[in-house]
Amino acid sequence: MAGSDRAAPAPTAPASPAAPEAVKILIAGGFGVGKTTMVGSVSEIAPLRTEEPLTAAGLDVDDLAGIEEKRDTTVALDFGRISIGRELVLYLFGTPGQQRFWFMWNDLAIGALGAVVLVDVRRPESSFAAIDFFERRGIPFVVGVNGFHGRHPYPAEEIREALALPEHVKVLLCDARERASSRDVLIALIDQLIDAAASAAAS
Repeated sequence: MAGSDRAAPAPTAPASPAAPEAVKILIAGGFGVGKTTMVGSVSEIAPLRTEEPLTAAGLDVDDLAGIEEKRDTTVALDFGRISIGRELVLYLFGTPGQQRFWFMWNDLAIGALGAVVLVDVRRPESSFAAIDFFERRGIPFVVGVNGFHGRHPYPAEEIREALALPEHVKVLLCDARERASSRDVLIALIDQLIDAAASAAAS
């Protein structure tokens, strides 16, 4: 209206983008299956590692059969981070593999939405404890079959049968040294979590 002294509305500030959702994921499995390697290959930040050299004191404790070339071992955890698009950030916690450090798994599992269990087909029994751990606690997980030296002698379904895994648990052949391969395993876990949430909401 002419002559009105009403001030024009102030321009609206653009809305700030929503912070991405943070999800805690565990990378678990037996001694020497490639957990530290996977976290390091896929993390977009310099990973935190708590590796120490293997010593003579552990010779009677740590089973090096099939991994005689291993020189270091995780004594606490590995930590890394990867963004999946703009809306989701995964915080990765690699668990220690030796039995004497399994007491830490309960604390590391607090707040975790899911897990990747890495399996070495040369020593599949080394990851049985991790599978049992997540099954007992109802924490969803996928199985990544780490092909050492790029070799995968068995198909995924044969490995599923050998591990007696239910159909809803995804089994993926992977190479923990390769970023793209490790990322695909994590995306498969997120897809599995989304499918489970959708099924729960529909029931």
